[in-house]
Amino acid sequence: MFSFITWTAHPVIFQIGWFSLRWYALMFIVGFAIGVHLMEKYYKLDGKDPERVYTLFLYCFVGTIVGARLGHCLFYDPAYYLSHPLEILQTWKGGLASHGGTLGVFLAVLLYAKKDKLPSLFVLDRLGIAVAPVAALIRVGNLFNHEIYGHETTLPWGFRFITNIGAYEAGREPVFTPPCHPTQIYEALCYLAVFFINAWLYKKYDAGKRPGLLLGSFFTLVFGSRFCIEFIKNVQEDFEEGMALDMGQLLSIPFILAGIWLIVRALNRPKVQEFVRK
Repeated sequence: MFSFITWTAHPVIFQIGWFSLRWYALMFIVGFAIGVHLMEKYYKLDGKDPERVYTLFLYCFVGTIVGARLGHCLFYDPAYYLSHPLEILQTWKGGLASHGGTLGVFLAVLLYAKKDKLPSLFVLDRLGIAVAPVAALIRVGNLFNHEIYGHETTLPWGFRFITNIGAYEAGREPVFTPPCHPTQIYEALCYLAVFFINAWLYKKYDAGKRPGLLLGSFFTLVFGSRFCIEFIKNVQEDFEEGMALDMGQLLSIPFILAGIWLIVRALNRPKVQEFVRK
């Protein structure tokens, strides 16, 4: 029985000149490809033209990147980025926040819905299934980046992560943490569970015909699990030290409450048979 896992994975898959392909970027790309495939599938099941998904993808991709970057800058270090606004554009330096990315996608869908003949909740509900595997793969990317891991642990699946990852990428010897909770894996497994739960609700209980139900389930389960896992995760910024709830938990609460409201609202309304924007 192993006592811990020494994680020596390199963040870069390969590099040719100035170009490098990182595991994080690959997980992002693969995740979005899976998400597009799933959205095509659900559009077909609901008798809608799957070609619409490609325009939706562009909106969601931009919404994710812009929202996640602004979320990181404004939620976690607003004073610095507001005084150095050009650095907000420097996404290659890292710093994407999932809460901001979620808000970005939500707003992107609202804009997209104005050009579509479908109600926004129709799209958002199906994204509540398709986005969960994307989120899971992004956490796998975080695992390869040796980031957002948890507190020290004596559990046999504790990971020793590299702390000097920049120096390690430059060819130096790695410096390891003590065995820590691999919270990236915990979150990835939770998000995969959300995918299977929402896909099951869609298939077995016709949840797609109750506007807001799948979105509410996504918000409640994803951000509820995130809220719980944050208790064993290291804080992302120094200002979070000593806080009863860290920033990730505080930002999760509105999504959890919104999710519960959406579920209650959906269950107290009749099923919708035809999806048209009013």
